[in-house]
Amino acid sequence: MNFGSLLRAFDTVAAVRDAARRLKTAGPSQPSQPEAALTPANSLHGPIEARLTGVVIAALREAFDRDRARLDLERAQLDEQRRRADEALRAELRRQVVDREVGRLRLIAGTALVGWIAAVAFALTRLGGMSPVSRAVSAAGWLSLLAAIAVAFIVQGRIGAAATGSSSSVGDSRSGDAALGLLIVGLACAGIALLL
Repeated sequence: MNFGSLLRAFDTVAAVRDAARRLKTAGPSQPSQPEAALTPANSLHGPIEARLTGVVIAALREAFDRDRARLDLERAQLDEQRRRADEALRAELRRQVVDREVGRLRLIAGTALVGWIAAVAFALTRLGGMSPVSRAVSAAGWLSLLAAIAVAFIVQGRIGAAATGSSSSVGDSRSGDAALGLLIVGLACAGIALLL
């Protein structure tokens, strides 16, 4: 039932009721013959008016209940959409963190590989002229650089597994920091071996 039609029906019932009341109160003290004939019929208007008013009120309540249910449903749908948008935002932020961390680890692994190749190439060119201390420091640098590469690849694998799984942690930042520390130690040892 349309709400506008319901209001028009209510207005019509109210107008009929007002007209009936005016007929009751506007008559002279001595009713004429036609008005006297209407008097018994007027006594029937009270129960009819009460029934019509009850019907209209019930229809209005039903319409308001339907509107309230519709508004509750719309509110629930908006809440669900908001929750989904929040989840999508969290997933996007998580994906960006994963991408940055994987990029950082790839840079560390690439730098460690280039540093290891350069240290090995330098050691091979000066193999005969290196002192035992220089060789030991160079070997420590190689091992540190290789360990940095290994740690970077391992952490990348863990991050990939955590990103596809239900784990809330993206990765172990200490392991990524350990790879960076091993890279710095390895490059420092390679540089010291060059100076010895």
